[in-house]
Amino acid sequence: MNPPIIICVDDEQTILDSLSIELKNAFASEYIIEIAESGEEALEIVREALDNQQEIAVVIADYIMPNMKGDELLERIHTLSPNTLKIMLSGQADLEAVGRAIERAKLYRYIAKPWHRQDFKLTVKEAVNSYIQDAKIADQNANLYRMNQEL
Repeated sequence: MNPPIIICVDDEQTILDSLSIELKNAFASEYIIEIAESGEEALEIVREALDNQQEIAVVIADYIMPNMKGDELLERIHTLSPNTLKIMLSGQADLEAVGRAIERAKLYRYIAKPWHRQDFKLTVKEAVNSYIQDAKIADQNANLYRMNQEL
């Protein structure tokens, strides 16, 4: 089985490079780190991963991007992969957008740019751990349901 995926979405390559380096340092080979420069590219990565039955643990998205704002992207990802945890990383998100992302995409956290390196790593680690716990609980519930059906 492939390791779960963490997707970073930002229209600035330097931000993507920084996020990728920090995540690779924090998670080594435990997770696949994917980067996307637009909402459309991120959705393509999500669809391809789901088609290949890969898990998407976390999506980290900027708010201000051309063609598709971060809250809309996270909402669309939530529709495709509701168990994926969503983090908005932005220096310009308004409270309304964050509220929409919380309501419609079950936003896990909002992190302001520029981010503090330790806070960022801790937030992503907490999100990944939460994702893993939720997956374990879902598996246990499915097993209990199967066992009940067999009785």
